[in-house]
Amino acid sequence: MTRLGEVPWETAPEPPEEGTQVTPDETVSAAAAPEKSGGRHYPTRPPSNKKRWRWTRERAVQALYQQLMNFTPPDQLEAQFLEDPFMLKVDLALFRHIVRGVSENGSQIDASFAPLLDRPLAELDPIEHAILRLGAFELMESPDIPRAVAINEAVEMAKLYGATDGHRYINGVLDKLADRVRPHEPRR
Repeated sequence: MTRLGEVPWETAPEPPEEGTQVTPDETVSAAAAPEKSGGRHYPTRPPSNKKRWRWTRERAVQALYQQLMNFTPPDQLEAQFLEDPFMLKVDLALFRHIVRGVSENGSQIDASFAPLLDRPLAELDPIEHAILRLGAFELMESPDIPRAVAINEAVEMAKLYGATDGHRYINGVLDKLADRVRPHEPRR
């Protein structure tokens, strides 16, 4: 039964039962496990792609931050994140693409935005560093993601996890980087 103020399609799916094998590529939506109330089924709506991609980027920023703080190989990092049942809601292909891509090209990505910083890279806040890596990677390696979307998603991650005005700093650095790596793409 849904509680007052609770929307049935926003409830988290139950984690898999013990002994159930879940492959990393499987995703479970709220529609796969409808909530029953008095023998009736309520309509369910899976999360939109936009929401899934935002959740994916949030988890990717967390993984990149963890990798900056305590280097963990990408495979081990991915396995650790896949233990979380919430990962069944994210776009695993995008998560893998970001985490593995940034892990393999970290120094190249850092070198792309280091000249645009107002301080040495070593003095950069680790969460802002992880967010800049995410944004720079999407700008450099994902031409299918529009420039404005890549920058906006990084800014939203900075609002969520960064310092008070960190989102402004992230926006400025990534905007300058976008002018360099995507000179022919319109600003907005």
